[in-house]
Amino acid sequence: MATSRTRRALVAGAAALAIGAAAAAQQSPESLLPPGFGDNAPTPTPSPVPSAVAPAPAGPGAAPATAPRVTATTPAGPLPPLTMPSPDATPTPAAPRYEMPAFARRSLAQLGPSDSFAADAFAGADGRYLERLMRRLSAPLPSRWLQIALRRLLAAELVTPAHVNGADFAAERAWLLLRMGESVTARAVAQSVDLDRVTPKLRQVWMQAALATADPAALCALAPGAGESERGWIVARAMCAGLTGTGKTQPLLADIRRRRVASGIDLQLAQKVMGAGLDSRQAITIEWAPVTQLTAWRFGLATATGVAVPGELYDTVGPQVTAWRALAPAIPLAERAAVADRAAAMGALSSAALVDLYSALADGDDVPAPLARTANDLRDAYVGDSLDTRLGAMARLWDAAETPAARYGRLILTARAAARLLPAGEVEQADRLVASMLSAGLDRTAQRWRGHVRAGSDAWAMLLLADPDGAARGASPRDYAPGGANAERKKQLFFAALAGLGDVPAADLADEGERFGVPVTRADSWTRALDQAVAARQQGTVLLLAAVGMQARGWETVPAASLYRVVAALRAVGLDGEARMIAAEAIARL
Repeated sequence: MATSRTRRALVAGAAALAIGAAAAAQQSPESLLPPGFGDNAPTPTPSPVPSAVAPAPAGPGAAPATAPRVTATTPAGPLPPLTMPSPDATPTPAAPRYEMPAFARRSLAQLGPSDSFAADAFAGADGRYLERLMRRLSAPLPSRWLQIALRRLLAAELVTPAHVNGADFAAERAWLLLRMGESVTARAVAQSVDLDRVTPKLRQVWMQAALATADPAALCALAPGAGESERGWIVARAMCAGLTGTGKTQPLLADIRRRRVASGIDLQLAQKVMGAGLDSRQAITIEWAPVTQLTAWRFGLATATGVAVPGELYDTVGPQVTAWRALAPAIPLAERAAVADRAAAMGALSSAALVDLYSALADGDDVPAPLARTANDLRDAYVGDSLDTRLGAMARLWDAAETPAARYGRLILTARAAARLLPAGEVEQADRLVASMLSAGLDRTAQRWRGHVRAGSDAWAMLLLADPDGAARGASPRDYAPGGANAERKKQLFFAALAGLGDVPAADLADEGERFGVPVTRADSWTRALDQAVAARQQGTVLLLAAVGMQARGWETVPAASLYRVVAALRAVGLDGEARMIAAEAIARL
C-alpha cells in the first residue's frame, strides 16, 4: 500500500510539456516534490525518448547542433525524477489579471534581477542549445570560483537568445541555480518574470524555488491561476487561504482529503503553514518517524514553520540542499553554521557572509561548545594580540575541519584574517595563508607574500597562477615540487593551469603535455564547442561549456586537460580574473 502511494506522482507547477520536437524548448525539469499525492493508478515508468532539438545554425562561431557528451558524476537533484503528465491532460489556466500600467511591465526579451554580467553574454547563440547544456549540467560544481561565475551569469539581466521563450529560459536558469544550491538567486530569477507571462515550466520551477527558500507565501501569487489537476497548487491554494485569511481552510482541507490530493506528513506540514495565518485555531503535531525521504516540499514547509528536520533525512538528498540550509534565515544560526563551511566551499556563501554568520553566533545565547570555540578562535584570528596568537587561532580553525570541503570552507572563513598579517620571513603556514587569501579573491594582497614563500611550494605555485599582472610568471612547470600524496596530481594541474594562462610556449605545449601526462592537444566534441564559443566571443556559452567540462565529484577527479581548456577559454573571452582564481583553486583544494 505504501509503495503504491509512493509511486503516485504530484507534479508541482503546471502541466508538463510534451517530449518531442514540438516541445523540446519546453521540456519540464525533474520534480523534487514528494511522492504520495497521487492519482488512483500508479504512473508507469516512461521509456527513454531521444531529445529532439532543432540543430543550431551552422557558420562561424555557431554552437554545434548537439551538446557535447560529458559523463556526469554528481547527482542532478535531491530526488529521483517523477514522471510528467502530458500537457493535453491539463489545459493552461487563464492568466491572472494584470493591473500594472504598460510602462511598468517587464519585457521577456531581456530579463534577470542583476547587472552582474553583460546583457549580450549569449549573443548569437541558439537558446535551444543553451537550454540543453543547462539541463545536462550536473551541479554543484567542484570549483567554487566557476560556480560563482556561473551564478553571476544566470542571475544577470540577459538578452533572451533566439528560438526560446524568455519565461521558459528564465525557468531553465532558475532550475540550474537550484541544483547548484543557489536557492535565493533562483527565486529572484523566477520572479523577474511578470505574473501574466509565467509559463507552465516557469510555474513549476517557481514552486521549487519557493520551497528551497522556505517561502510558501511566494506561492500565493500564482496559486489562484493554477489548474485543478495540479495537485501541488491545490494544496498551495489552501495554504494561501490560511496565510492571508481570505478564505476558510477547513472546506479546502476536506476537499483535499476527499480527492486524496495529499496525506501523511505532506498534508500535516501544509496544515502547519495554514496555522501560521491570522485567527487560526489549528494545532498540528508533526511526526517524522515514518518518513524515510526528504523532499523539497518537506524541507520548505518544515523550515518555514520552525519544524526541525531530523538530521538523518539530510543524508537522503543531494549536496545542493546543504547550501539551501545555509541560506535559509528561518533555520537557527547554530544549524546553519554546521553546514556553512561546506556551502561556502561550493560558492553559495562569501567570506564576509561566513564571518558574519559566526559573529552573530558568538553574540547569541546557548551556543554549543564546539561552535563557541570556533567563534572564539575566529575572533583571535582577527584581533589576537600577537602574530603567534593569530596564526595559532587560524591553524586550529583549519585543523578542526573533517572533510575536504569543510577544510576549504575554513580557508574562506579566515581569508581576511590572513590578509591582515604582514609578511615577515618564511612562515610555516604560508601555503594555507596564501590559499586562504585567494579563496576570497584577495589576489593583490596575497602577492605581498611572494618573497616570503619557499620556491616550488604550493604557495609559490598559487601566487604564480593568481598574479593579476603576470609579472611573477615565466617559471617552468618543472620547478613546482609539491609534497604529499597528491604531488603528481598537483603537478599535472599546475602544468595545465599554467598552460591555460599562456605561460607555456606553444611550441613546447605538446611535448610538455606528454611529459606530465596531460593530453592538452586532444580534441573532441566538447573542445570544438568551446573553441566555437570562444571564436564567437560568447562569454555566457563559454561559461556553460566550462561547467560542462568540469563536472566531477571533486578536484581529485577533474581532468587536467579540462582545466587547461577552461582556463584558456575564459582568458580568451576576457574573464581573466575567473581564469586565475580557478587555476589557483586547483592547487589549494588538493
